[in-house]
Amino acid sequence: MARTIADQLVAQLIDAGVDHIYGIVGDSLNPIVDAVRRSGGKANGGIDWIHVRHEEAAAFMAAAEAQLTGKLAVCAGSCGPGNLHLINGLFDAHRSKAPVLAIASHIPSAEIGSGYFQETHPERLFVECSNYCEQIATATQSPRVVNSAIRHATTGPGVSVVVISGDIAEFDATDGFPAYVPTATPTLVPAETDVRALADAINAAKNVAIFAGAGVEGAHDAVIAFAEHVKAPIGHSLRGKQWIQYDNPYDIGMTGLLGYGAAHAGIHDADLLLLLGTDFPYEQFLPDAGKVVIGQIDTDASHLGRRVSVAHPVHGDVRATLLMLTGLVKPKKSRTFLDRMLKKHEKLLGSVVGTYTDVDTVKPIHPEYAISVIDDATAADAIFTADTGMGNVWQARYVTPGPDRRIIGSFIHGSMANALPHAIGAQVAYPGRQVVAIAGDGGLSMLLGELITAAAYRLPVKVFVFNNSTLGLVKLEMLVNGFPDFGVDVPGVDYAGIATAIGFHAVRVEDPKLLQASVANALAHDGPALVDIVTDSRALSLPPAITGEQVKGFALAMSKIVLTGGGAEAVAMARSNIRHLPGL
Repeated sequence: MARTIADQLVAQLIDAGVDHIYGIVGDSLNPIVDAVRRSGGKANGGIDWIHVRHEEAAAFMAAAEAQLTGKLAVCAGSCGPGNLHLINGLFDAHRSKAPVLAIASHIPSAEIGSGYFQETHPERLFVECSNYCEQIATATQSPRVVNSAIRHATTGPGVSVVVISGDIAEFDATDGFPAYVPTATPTLVPAETDVRALADAINAAKNVAIFAGAGVEGAHDAVIAFAEHVKAPIGHSLRGKQWIQYDNPYDIGMTGLLGYGAAHAGIHDADLLLLLGTDFPYEQFLPDAGKVVIGQIDTDASHLGRRVSVAHPVHGDVRATLLMLTGLVKPKKSRTFLDRMLKKHEKLLGSVVGTYTDVDTVKPIHPEYAISVIDDATAADAIFTADTGMGNVWQARYVTPGPDRRIIGSFIHGSMANALPHAIGAQVAYPGRQVVAIAGDGGLSMLLGELITAAAYRLPVKVFVFNNSTLGLVKLEMLVNGFPDFGVDVPGVDYAGIATAIGFHAVRVEDPKLLQASVANALAHDGPALVDIVTDSRALSLPPAITGEQVKGFALAMSKIVLTGGGAEAVAMARSNIRHLPGL
C-alpha cells in the first residue's frame, strides 16, 4: 500500500505505463519528487526523474514523447513560476492532441487565498490548455482525480492537469486506487446517407482532387487506392505529409504558407475537392466553394465546414469512409487531369535544389542544400523535429517521409524553440533511434539551456542549426506585408563553440564543401552532436501561389529598403531569392 498521497500518485502513474517525469525539483513539488526517488527508478520498475533546465521544455519533451508513442507522458512544475513555465509547452501538447499529464504543485493549502509567496491559481490558469484540470484537497479524492486525469489525457486525447499542494501530497493515502486498463482506438463509421450523398457528388464530378491532413494516419493505402479509383491527385497539409507523401504516385505536394509543388493548382482546378482528415486553417489557400464542390471527412464533427463551406460533410473515420465510398463511386477512366497535375508538379520540383550548379561552392550555404544533405544522410526510421521558423519550411519541403520516419513540430500552436526539447523527448522515448532536430538560431537561443539536458543524459540527439543570424520567417512576413525588415537580426553566435563547451561533439560549417562530411560525422557520433551551419540570411521561402497583394507588399518593402540606404541589401536579397520563385 502507498504510504502518502504522493506515493499513491506515483504508483498510479506506474500502473498507467509511465516510467519518467520531465521537470525541475523544488519546494512544493519535493514530496512528489521524493516519492519518485523512493519508487526506485525505471530500472527497478519505478519512475525516473528527467531534470530539465526550463519547465516549458519539460512540457515540450512530454508532448513529443506522447505524440510518438501514443502513451501517457508526464511533466511537472513547482508552485507559482515553476508550473506557470509549463503553459506554453502544454498548449502545444494540447493542440497536438498529445496525451500529457502535468503535475502542478501548489502553495501550502492553508495559505491559498492569502496572497502568499508565489501564489497563483493553477486550477484556473490551466483550464484553456487542458481537457481536465482539478485540484486535490483530500486523501479520499486523490486517487479518483488522478485516475480521471489519466483517462481524460489518453482518451481526449490531450492535456490533463493535477493541482496539488505540497502539504496535501504528504497526507497518508487511502487504500487502493482504480486500475488503469487502456482501450484500443475505436473506428467511427459514418452515416450511410452522408456517404451516399458524397458518392453521388463524386460520380457527377469530372475532375476530383484530394487534400489530406493528419487524419489520414493509418489510412495511407486506402487513400492511395481511392485516388487510383477516381484518378485524383493528392495534395497534403504539413501535418499530413508524414502519413501520405511516401509511396504515393499521385503526390502533388503541399499548399499553404510552407507549400511547394502543384497542390495549389490541383485543389483549385478540380471540380470536386475531397478534404480528408484535415482542419487546414488558411482559407486563402483553399478554393472558392462557389466554384469547386467540397466534400470533407473527419472524425471530429466540429472540424466539418469551419474553414470553408462544405457541401458534403461526413462525420467518420477516413479509412472506413473511403472503403464505403469505393463501393458506391464509379471508377473514373480519364487520367487527363491527374497527369496534368503530376506533370506540373514534376516541373515545379525540377526548379529547386536539383537544378543548382553552385551549391557546393557558394557561401553562405544554401539552406535548401543543407536540408537535402541532412535528408540524404539520415536513417529510414529517423525522427525529425523542426523549429517553427524557416527550418520548418525547409523540412516541410525537403525531408523525405517514409513509413517508419516521423516528423513532429509545433505545427498547430506555432511556438518558437520547440525543436530541441521535442528532440530530447523523442530520444528519451526511443533511445535506439536516430533523432534529428532542425533548429533555427532564433529558436535554439530561446531554450539554449536544454543542450545541457541532452549532454547530462548523454542522449545521442543530433542538432542541426540553420544559423542565418535572422528570424527568417518573420522577415518574410514583414516583406510580403510591405514592411522593411526590422528587429529580426540575431547576434552572430558560434553555437558549435557553446555546444563543445557543454560536452557535445560539435562543428561549425561555413564552407559547403565540408557539409556532407560534417553531417555524416555528427550522425555517426555516439552521443549528442551539433552542426552549426552558416546559411544565407537572404534566402526566403515563397508559397506556391503568390497573390497580387503579396507581390505589391514585397515590392513596397524593397522600395523602402532602397530609400533608407539599403540598395545593396535589396539587390543581394533579389539575387538570393530568384531561385525560390515557383516555376523559375
